Amino acid sequence: MSEQQVVPVVAGTELDIVPAIELRGVAKEFRSHGEIVAAVKGIDVTIEEGEFFSLLGPSGCGKTTTMRMVAGFEEPTRGTVHLHGADVTLTPAHRRDVNMVFQSYALFPHMNVFDNVAFGLRRKKAPKGEVTQRVTEILGIVGLDGYARRRPREMSGGQQQRVALARALVNRPRALLLDEPLGALDLKLRQAMQMELKRIQREVGITFVYVTHDQGEALTMSDRIAVMNEGAIEQLASPRDIYEKPATKFVAGFIGTSNLLSGTVSRFEAGQVAVIEPGDGQRILVPAPGASAGDTIEVTVRPEKISLSPVPPPPGACAVRGTVSEVVYLGTSTSYNVSTAIGAEVVVFLQNAHSASDAAGRGDVVWLSWDPAHSYAIGSAV
Repeated sequence: MSEQQVVPVVAGTELDIVPAIELRGVAKEFRSHGEIVAAVKGIDVTIEEGEFFSLLGPSGCGKTTTMRMVAGFEEPTRGTVHLHGADVTLTPAHRRDVNMVFQSYALFPHMNVFDNVAFGLRRKKAPKGEVTQRVTEILGIVGLDGYARRRPREMSGGQQQRVALARALVNRPRALLLDEPLGALDLKLRQAMQMELKRIQREVGITFVYVTHDQGEALTMSDRIAVMNEGAIEQLASPRDIYEKPATKFVAGFIGTSNLLSGTVSRFEAGQVAVIEPGDGQRILVPAPGASAGDTIEVTVRPEKISLSPVPPPPGACAVRGTVSEVVYLGTSTSYNVSTAIGAEVVVFLQNAHSASDAAGRGDVVWLSWDPAHSYAIGSAV
């Protein structure tokens, strides 16, 4: 098979299902000051056709290096990269059927919008009529009808990002790689562009691979997320499962705000519900298949799942006592920091409906309660 061939697709057979992108044991090492630094540590990833897939993690976790290996700008130290069934590990970037959009828009300042978007088609010597038709079509998709004759300096940052996106999409790549493309925008515009990117991806129907360190961004747009840390994937799942069922302590702490509690299982209720009893009427109940009495487990519960009251909750609910150490008004909600009797600092978010923002003040002794269904044992398969 030549390096540009794609595995054939035959209707009604297993060959129908060919991933858009597949990384098999991909690793990347660099030499720094005489030492070998592992930027990516042998990851395996399969990205489906038409999927919005995000690589999420802190700076230096390997997410951009991973994307650059998909694009062909970096060659793996080990492992193989496959695009639509073809091994492209040694194929140069310009011969891979993917395009990349960067945080810096890299628009040609002396060209108007139309010419910026048409640049790639003209280099391929596409017919003039086809260039006009395709550029006009893609400008409509990205919401830039009527902007064809403007120059980049006459446009806002969000509009320039749409031009960069149109320039990448007009060539009709099989996959589009986006490296923190919204990082230079202000918060409100970035949030608006997140929804626009998802709309555009659905409309054009191609695979998007998105690199970001912004958890909210990944949760908003993605079909699936790979959370990376120190060159490895800690969890690969849907946004809901990443948020509700973190596989590791790192994922629980990195995605949104999470409260981490730990304790020793004293007994079980209803089969697989572990009971942690710190004393003084306090209890943490958590589904924990595979755990045994005497095991120490780590439990996460999200701040918005917790209620706050001056009196203990009824039996059947989780119950932890503490003292309010800080109250912060956030507009739509109020955040309470509570120093608990079991030694953990717990954050509670209460929506500001009616008098919710007056639920407690600094120094108040309160009871925290939540449904055991909202407890999650880190790394369990529930």
